[in-house]
Amino acid sequence: MSALNNLKVLDFSTLLPGPFATMMLADLGADVLRIESKTRPDMSRQLPPFLGEVSSKHAALNRNKRSITLDLKNQHAVQLVDALVTEYDILVEQFRPGVMDRLGLGYERLSAINPRLIYCAITGYGQTGPYRDRAGHDNNYLSVAGVNGYSGREGERPPLMGTQVADIACGSLHGVVGVLAAVNQRHLTGEGQFVDISMTDAAFSLNVMHGTDYLAAGLDPAPGKEMLNGGGFYDYYETRDGRYMSVGSLEPQFFERLCITLGGEELLSQGAKQDPARQKAFKRTLEDIFRTKTLEEWRSIFRDKDACVEPVLTFSEACNHEQIKDREMLASVPLADGSFVKQIAHPIKMSRSEPKYRYAGVKLGEHNVDILDEMAVDSTLRDCLLSTRAMG
Repeated sequence: MSALNNLKVLDFSTLLPGPFATMMLADLGADVLRIESKTRPDMSRQLPPFLGEVSSKHAALNRNKRSITLDLKNQHAVQLVDALVTEYDILVEQFRPGVMDRLGLGYERLSAINPRLIYCAITGYGQTGPYRDRAGHDNNYLSVAGVNGYSGREGERPPLMGTQVADIACGSLHGVVGVLAAVNQRHLTGEGQFVDISMTDAAFSLNVMHGTDYLAAGLDPAPGKEMLNGGGFYDYYETRDGRYMSVGSLEPQFFERLCITLGGEELLSQGAKQDPARQKAFKRTLEDIFRTKTLEEWRSIFRDKDACVEPVLTFSEACNHEQIKDREMLASVPLADGSFVKQIAHPIKMSRSEPKYRYAGVKLGEHNVDILDEMAVDSTLRDCLLSTRAMG
């Protein structure tokens, strides 16, 4: 049995934050039904490369989910959603605040139909505040939250992250936590609730290390000045062949192994001095040392050294790394034509439950007829849905 077999989720979200969150729930067994527009399809469906008729990104973000198309401006479609929320008692949406209310699908109205409804809204800035209606993207949320203000190198522009931190770490994962916390409270009270996830709020909470220093002592973190953002030797070091090694040897035992491996007692003595000038000199010494060998040579040297020193891998190299392979972080997921596609696997390992990969993301509206049949909608509503094109 999968851990979330008893949960049924209506997913009105698009792009990345909501779909990643509901993918995690679906992998763990939740029955997730996507409500999509046929005239304004999710952008992830349009991004190459394609697996037959389906985008590879859509195929991953929406695996294990069914899809129906509805024109939410059509009252007959709203009637179908009303019926659906009596069974699908978790809803995830990603519109700007107020949009679902204007469509007649807001929390107050739907929770009156089903008081057990858990309604999760993921937005850039939250349901309240002067920015509630403001457009934004990942780098905007990280910037307003102060995270980008002390990220990167001193005197350089803030870095563009390789992955969408605010979207996934802040929107998706906090959305999952909020939904499951509300599910647990529903077990205790029998009542659902509204879950307001702001990606900016969640990004602001990621300042837990340096932010507490400012709040307690007025120490405003700055790029390249802190122990973990370039102010110390914790950093990336270029190799002879233009690659990089990551050095995170902060604790005394790891620091000692780093120094003994690279230069012996003399280097250990140099690095042990904690004043800023000596630390800068120590860092320059490490830079010079790492440039003397290639990435593969350094990998060989540190392979058996427990020193928190690892190569910076490309994604293709990471896919073939022994740790990633041993942890089975790549999964073979069925496509509609019976073939399989490799996708990134679910990261949570549980002793009594495991993720299931039933199928990759499907074509738009793949399950329109199936859902109408399952809901046993009366013939009048069914005729209206099909004849007025309320399904898109």
